[in-house]
Amino acid sequence: MTAVTQNNADRPILVTGATGKQGGATVRRLLAEGWPVRALVRDTTAPAAAALAAAGARLVRGDFDDPASLRPALDGAAALFGIPPLTDGPAGRGTDLEAARGRALIDAAAAAGIEQVVFSTVASASATSRGSAGKALIEEYLHDNIALPTVLRPVRFMTNYLGVGRTGIEGISGGVHRHLFPPHEPMQIIALEDIAEFAALAFADPARYAGRTLELAGDQPTPVEAAAAISEAIGVPVRYERLTEDEAAAVGPQAAEARKRWEAGQGWHADIEALRVIHPGLRTFADWLAESGAAALRAGLGADQSV
Repeated sequence: MTAVTQNNADRPILVTGATGKQGGATVRRLLAEGWPVRALVRDTTAPAAAALAAAGARLVRGDFDDPASLRPALDGAAALFGIPPLTDGPAGRGTDLEAARGRALIDAAAAAGIEQVVFSTVASASATSRGSAGKALIEEYLHDNIALPTVLRPVRFMTNYLGVGRTGIEGISGGVHRHLFPPHEPMQIIALEDIAEFAALAFADPARYAGRTLELAGDQPTPVEAAAAISEAIGVPVRYERLTEDEAAAVGPQAAEARKRWEAGQGWHADIEALRVIHPGLRTFADWLAESGAAALRAGLGADQSV
């Protein structure tokens, strides 16, 4: 990878969502690459924020709902890594609020004279989904207002196997992984570290990645194959079950819509082999399990007495 240039050696990259999954992975990757990093956090005293500071990031306070707090965080920065903040509610995602927050961040970056922004949104399917509407608006605004924009669209995270999400799916419980995907159809997934790697590649070569949108995935096992790989890696039987239509509807309208979309064959479509040319170290699911996933799964499942 290209080293940090002398011109940018003293100009940091601001990372939003730094205490979250993608943001945290990106902070660590950029620091390892030699970039000075500012981590945007709402609470500088939170344990996750303290861990970022201990790793070498400079903490700056900011809130998407307080646009005036964003400009000082961006002043003097070389570039921005942005993630739209979650706006989930009982009826689904708040598209208008999500778009407003993303636009506020982009406006602050433009006002600070920042030319390069790498924004991570969500993988697209072959049909428009309600859940990605806010992110689509952010992407459009980004291209209209930033000179060197790059959009990353990651698919499902491999780390989603490590815990049950707010919707009651993801993770493994009682030796079962339950989700919306057809059991024998390819399901694209990606390691968080590889999202961070593509962000670092873009920051190292702004001209090459300007204006580009990258659909990101690292592997595409079927859910049944993924469960079998987990079973082999951790030595505990794990099987896959698909949520029924009624069960998906009980989770919420987004889940019901996603299940129908997958049933119709409207899944993610990242070109994994092309991505591997750009990033030869792109992790497969087996790579992730061997590197960190199996150990984390064993630790998590050790507390589940029903496994």
